[in-house]
Amino acid sequence: MTDTVLQPDTQEIVVDEVFPHAPETIWKTLTTAELMGRWLMMPAGFEPIEGKRFTYQTTPAGDWDGTIHCQVLEVKPNERLTYAWKGGHAGNTGYGSPLDTVVTFILSRAGNGTRLRLVHSGFVLPKNETAYRKMGEGWKKVVKNIGALAGGED
Repeated sequence: MTDTVLQPDTQEIVVDEVFPHAPETIWKTLTTAELMGRWLMMPAGFEPIEGKRFTYQTTPAGDWDGTIHCQVLEVKPNERLTYAWKGGHAGNTGYGSPLDTVVTFILSRAGNGTRLRLVHSGFVLPKNETAYRKMGEGWKKVVKNIGALAGGED
């Protein structure tokens, strides 16, 4: 007899956009704390150094204090930035439920500009359905904000 172990369904959010800016310009926008605060949230303790831990603060919910705990996992200047994104509380359902995901920004040359591909992976459904849905819409706006800020249009 074989026991079947059901694996939870995991999903990722992917946003792909091409901007008329050099990879170095997009990179600076992605990795400068003050600029990050303008396109997403102000990070506390961020530096683009592998292993570096930092946090974002968002709206608390239920037993969750709203702190998003991050750790830089990979840094390839002008090419790739990856960090863990964890938050939530086990006592919450919906917004503020536990989230253990990874955010990756991939930059590549595209003509005279840069293709920015954001991948936010590890959403466990149905547990993370609320975050997956809301962040899916939110990341589209954030990526556009990164391009606008890189172009000096903030």
